[in-house]
Amino acid sequence: MSNSGSKIQYAVWGGLGIVIVAIFAAYILSQVNTKPLPVYNDIPRFTLTNQTGNAVTLDSLRGQIWIADVIFTRCPSQCLRMSGHMKELQAKLPHDVQLVSLTTDPTYDTPERLKKYSGDFSQSDNWTFLTGDKRVINTVAVDGLKLAVQETPPNERENPNDLFIHSTKFVLIDRLGRVRGYFDGDDPQSTKEILNSVKTLKREKS
Repeated sequence: MSNSGSKIQYAVWGGLGIVIVAIFAAYILSQVNTKPLPVYNDIPRFTLTNQTGNAVTLDSLRGQIWIADVIFTRCPSQCLRMSGHMKELQAKLPHDVQLVSLTTDPTYDTPERLKKYSGDFSQSDNWTFLTGDKRVINTVAVDGLKLAVQETPPNERENPNDLFIHSTKFVLIDRLGRVRGYFDGDDPQSTKEILNSVKTLKREKS
């Protein structure tokens, strides 16, 4: 082999080695420099009913990462967008991450109505829609998730279904039932940030 050929070969292998070292270093730095997510609040214990009529409790979600929001099936626009964004998020998340949507309108939103609503967005069993006692739902949504939920006064309703004013946030909850992040559920651009935060939680030791 000529000297020029040897030099080219050494250059190729040397360049390849540098690339491998750079990739490895980037991976190590990504693990070291990832800051833990803040802990905002604990979710209070609850028992509610899902769209199939089964009981769901905080304990049944413990050990799992989940993302929650508040919606109601008669919502004319905002909730449909949020559920659409949640559907897009569901397609990109690992299947072991749970999605939980609480209705702000439990008197109307029976399990049967939630099941019909859920069918427009999810065919998977990792998205739960919850209804039940209104006081329990308010405790979870307002005291636990720290989301704004307020019934619209009758004289301020723009249409018959304009029943509630509520937060559009998606809330990230860890395996211990603690709130770890808030994201704009009305903006599909939040998806990347949510996915990265889920990866961070998955690296945490319970």
